[in-house]
Amino acid sequence: MRIGKRAASSLAIAACLFAAAPAAAMTSIVVDVATGKVLSESAASQRWYPASTTKLMTAYVALKALETKAASLDTPVVITRFAAGQAPSKMGFPPGSVMRLDVALRMMLVKSANDVAVAIATALGDGSVEAFVGRMNEAAAALGMRDTHFVNPNGLPGEGQHSSAKDLAILAARIRTEFPAFTDLFGTEAISTGTTTIRNTNPLLGRYDGADGMKTGYICASGFNLVGSATRNGRTLVAVLLGASGPIVRDRIIADLLEAGFRTDPAASQTLVTALPEGGGAPADISREICSAEGQKERAVERQAEAKRPEHNSGSPFLHEMARPPSVVPLALGGAAGTADIPPGATLIAAYGIPIPTARPDPAVPEVPADPQTPLPPGASSDIDRADEASRASAAPVPAPEPAGEGGDVN
Repeated sequence: MRIGKRAASSLAIAACLFAAAPAAAMTSIVVDVATGKVLSESAASQRWYPASTTKLMTAYVALKALETKAASLDTPVVITRFAAGQAPSKMGFPPGSVMRLDVALRMMLVKSANDVAVAIATALGDGSVEAFVGRMNEAAAALGMRDTHFVNPNGLPGEGQHSSAKDLAILAARIRTEFPAFTDLFGTEAISTGTTTIRNTNPLLGRYDGADGMKTGYICASGFNLVGSATRNGRTLVAVLLGASGPIVRDRIIADLLEAGFRTDPAASQTLVTALPEGGGAPADISREICSAEGQKERAVERQAEAKRPEHNSGSPFLHEMARPPSVVPLALGGAAGTADIPPGATLIAAYGIPIPTARPDPAVPEVPADPQTPLPPGASSDIDRADEASRASAAPVPAPEPAGEGGDVN
């Protein structure tokens, strides 16, 4: 790979950062969005578990649907029972909750909501999550993401789901170049759902000068991942860091990588991100290092050190505490367009996903007479009565979303 002197200097900086980091394994890349040139990289083709950075592809496929008019901003997204059953992090709305597509996308990206990601996939996959995941893989192939394969739309652990820093940088850069009108979706600092304010899981927003996206991700097998973007003087960079040992280490390293990238002239690099080699093989699994007692102790030490710093900047001179409250976007259920099955503006569909019971002969109970004027025998009940009971049982008030979690939450 040919690189210029300044790009080589940036790579040397990255190598020093990795040498000083306590993580057992990491991979990274920094790309200039306008040119697609690699400003620094370390094992960027190594296959990795993407965790919730997967949601960037879910968003990309949704934006493509908007582009082709297959969907609109007010397309209804319904929380199915399968979606509601996803592991945290999630919004926690009950089955049958209805929201607009643009609201769903913002909730998914800010909260890293696994339930909303599945609901989006169901809505845009014509009722099939599998069909939507198929479109995710088709999009990955079209973008040249040769080390990527998806099995779900939210990044929860699943056999066969993998990507790489290189591939995620390709995706992030294409989102920025193809859909500039939607940049704010990926840079939303916080959302409000009434009485609850939810901060974005992305630690760069409001803390790194010029930060404007994009997505975090964490499971034991992946470590702490972050796809970050920043824009200064009209120039946008994307940085991907996979496998950090903790959030504080992750924040410090990616801020330093971005800063080194802004000091690097793209003309000094001759390598396009799409020209990097395919990694192949099985994705790295660092569960033992991340979720062991030693890994947890390491993060505790980092938190103690962070608490002692006059400014909570993860130990990076390029990060700072927010000097203002986060910018909050208010969101709510409802407001979506109607369909044959969903009334316009609905917020909750009662008994959603519960099949209407059908009558079955019971030798102990006489059949219901066909004549509606004939009184029902003792102990008999009609299907209408049962459906009404199920409807009343499911028409519960919408609970407040779960608070943003830490520690065990998958995001």
